[in-house]
Amino acid sequence: MARAGTRPTSRDVAQAAGVSQAAVSLVLGDKWRGRVSEATAQRVREAARELGYRPNLAARNLRLGHTRTVLLVVPALTTEFFAGVYTGAARVAAEHGFGVVLYPSPEGIGPARDPFASAQAALDGVIASSMAADALTAIRGDQLPLVMLDSDPEGSLGAATVNLDITDGIRQVTDHLLGLGHRNFLHLAADVASWTFEIRARELAARIAAVPGTTMRTAHAPISIEGALTAAEAALRRHPPTAVICDDDKLAAGAYKAIRRLGLRIPDDISVTGLDDLALATAIDPELTTVRLDAELFGERGMKALLAVLKGREPTEGDIPVRLVVRGSTAPPPAH
Repeated sequence: MARAGTRPTSRDVAQAAGVSQAAVSLVLGDKWRGRVSEATAQRVREAARELGYRPNLAARNLRLGHTRTVLLVVPALTTEFFAGVYTGAARVAAEHGFGVVLYPSPEGIGPARDPFASAQAALDGVIASSMAADALTAIRGDQLPLVMLDSDPEGSLGAATVNLDITDGIRQVTDHLLGLGHRNFLHLAADVASWTFEIRARELAARIAAVPGTTMRTAHAPISIEGALTAAEAALRRHPPTAVICDDDKLAAGAYKAIRRLGLRIPDDISVTGLDDLALATAIDPELTTVRLDAELFGERGMKALLAVLKGREPTEGDIPVRLVVRGSTAPPPAH
């Protein structure tokens, strides 16, 4: 049995299955047929699964040559943004002879099939969004060279982190709304346990609190238009603000519906802001004031950081700049 805190070895698997290490190598290398029995192979696979054993891919790649394959682990819930991240990562990967395999962490249906289950699924590294950190743990992705996206640099699992400058994005939103004269805010917050959303809430609270005479309430909603509609409508009925600051453009679309359901107008009665600048932002009316995040550049930087890690270097580039795009959903608050 592997000692607590240590990574299980092939010797641990051999002991648990009652076979030799050679037999373990044959089974996990998928070369056992004709050499060990089906029952033995099954016993080895079960022991490996129970121990959480993964073959030492780094050592294996030294023998076999690199697979030049990278896994990109992202949440399935904001697919348009992460499609851009994938495009950027794949472009840089292709320039360096690497391929990128997308692993979307499904929402609410348990873990997807484990891409590490076979020793043949050797990978050179992983790029993962902090929003999919649970999937990362489930697939033992933290045992490979790892770059985390949208992750706390202080407590990251990864050898490197790549972040968008979300703090500055929130600063730009609050400066814009405060400059228009707003003092009474609702924060429609994503109900997702993730560092990127904690940063938004913390920075927003600090920025608003620094200005005398301001109030801010918070309502949490899942990242869906229907979820945002329900949460926003309840919050708006209780304490109507003059501005709704949303963690995501989908949440803003739900807020639009809630505001209209209450017979109010955007931006005449209530201003709304988003964050992402998805295609949705210009599909709704009035078009949404939001923070543009460069998803493709995010993916490019993630892949460049992983290439640096694989070469034993420290990635040096800082946070990726973001930009407020002012459109028709914000205006001065109504005069009372």
